[in-house]
Amino acid sequence: MSKYRAVFFDAGETLLSPHPSFHEIFSAVLGEQGAPVDAEEVLDAFERVAPNFIEVLGKLGTTTWSTSREISRKFWGTVYDTAFSELGIEDANDALKDALYERFTRYESYRLFPDSVPAVEKIRAAGLTVGLISNFEEWLEGMLIHFEVAPLFDVMVISGKEGVEKPDPVIFLRALEKGGAKAEESVYVGDHPEIDFEAAESVGMSAVLIDRRGRHPGFRGPRIDSLSELPSVLGL
Repeated sequence: MSKYRAVFFDAGETLLSPHPSFHEIFSAVLGEQGAPVDAEEVLDAFERVAPNFIEVLGKLGTTTWSTSREISRKFWGTVYDTAFSELGIEDANDALKDALYERFTRYESYRLFPDSVPAVEKIRAAGLTVGLISNFEEWLEGMLIHFEVAPLFDVMVISGKEGVEKPDPVIFLRALEKGGAKAEESVYVGDHPEIDFEAAESVGMSAVLIDRRGRHPGFRGPRIDSLSELPSVLGL
């Protein structure tokens, strides 16, 4: 029998991701807008850009990126500008950034990972509370409804609706309260070592890192590369 009574999941790169991939969508939109760049070049550029996301927030004078559509659009516009610079695109305009933002806010630009629903269903069948805690724009809830998986979650706490983002402990505590769960009987599953794993531990939850891309091979704590491994890690 599992020692846990509740399991909370991250969304992006845990339950779902851009499809076929972020860099392939980005490349496709650039091509449609007359600025063709190979998808692998986009991937390489974002490997360099990603570590600067915190700096982007600093430029915008905020510590959050998803708490309103206005902030989200400004954040991603600045990220896109940084990527354009890395890719040598010198004549980018607002229309190009708008096209990218619009494509990445379409439901059809995302897919659930094949192991997501089976894992969640198995955890629910074991009688555990299942929740979602995600740094994502408010439209994530509508997308989960569209994917017909929203009923699998007893509680959904989405930063775009709550006005607070991980790693702020408030978002975890709010989810625990809404789910009627105690931190010491709950586990959080996410893909980021600090924002997900360490932040959940800081409020007394257990945590599991899902590392689908193999980016953290030497991680110190519980680490899985597929949600199909999660039930056994939970003792189910």
